Amino acid sequence: MASSTNDVADEFFPFLRIYKDGRIQRLQVTSDIVSACADDPNSAFRAKDVTISVDSALSVRIFIPSAVDLNQKLPLLLYVHGGAFCFESAFNLQYHRHVGSLAAKANAVAVSVEYRLAPENPIPACYDDCWDALRWIAAHVNRDGPEPWLNQHADLDRICLAGDSAGANICHHLAVRAGTSAEQLGRVKVVALALIHPFFGDGAGDRLWKYLCSDTTWLRPTAQDLATLPCRRVKIFLAEKDSLKFGGRNYDEDLKSSGWKGAVETVEHGGEDHVFHLKMPECEKAVDLMEKLSCFINLD
Repeated sequence: MASSTNDVADEFFPFLRIYKDGRIQRLQVTSDIVSACADDPNSAFRAKDVTISVDSALSVRIFIPSAVDLNQKLPLLLYVHGGAFCFESAFNLQYHRHVGSLAAKANAVAVSVEYRLAPENPIPACYDDCWDALRWIAAHVNRDGPEPWLNQHADLDRICLAGDSAGANICHHLAVRAGTSAEQLGRVKVVALALIHPFFGDGAGDRLWKYLCSDTTWLRPTAQDLATLPCRRVKIFLAEKDSLKFGGRNYDEDLKSSGWKGAVETVEHGGEDHVFHLKMPECEKAVDLMEKLSCFINLD
């Protein structure tokens, strides 16, 4: 009997459903895509979109505080969104508000990366896109890069990498690459790394990851990689009810025993689940997370 177009080949609930005819259905409901100028004139931040590469469709959304002082150089936050490597967008309402609010609160320039999603774009496309975004930022070190906001406002001696879930995993690998391939970044300095509810394997066989990528070396940081981190500070945010929290705890312990010379701190919010701060940004513990993260970005 001929198969129906609705025959399912595999399912990775609650993320993807794969049909036998090759179609891919994303099962997560995400917020709407919004334009960079979606905010009212009274917004605490301003935003714009910039295309970095037409060939790979790599683009970023840049945020600056609305009341930025033209003579003040601000720390730069490179933010990588989560979404199991296969959904979400830097341009959706949830991340637009989150990263924009963080830029305003931390008084920082924020660059949020719109990277290519798996499985249509096989891993490591997402890692390569974020590395290319960091290299593009580094091209502004002499204040003559292609983006005026970075030339005018970004202090590239104070770069912080931050991401949630899958984005935190990508940020770890970005930091490692910044340490081992520093010559590609010139004189810029990655000084801090913030991992929010990081994904370093799900502890349940990693079925989705194995479908997206056969290489499991991306999942679990090695002692050698941890020892090469160029940043002086690492902050890890965990949630008590998050099944991924054990990967974050292991990261803290492994980092301390790797020989790395920086300072690491872990904050765990009791009674909360994975990326609760995105789903309930007004709740007390989400406000606390934002406060601690914004302070961390501004530490010398």
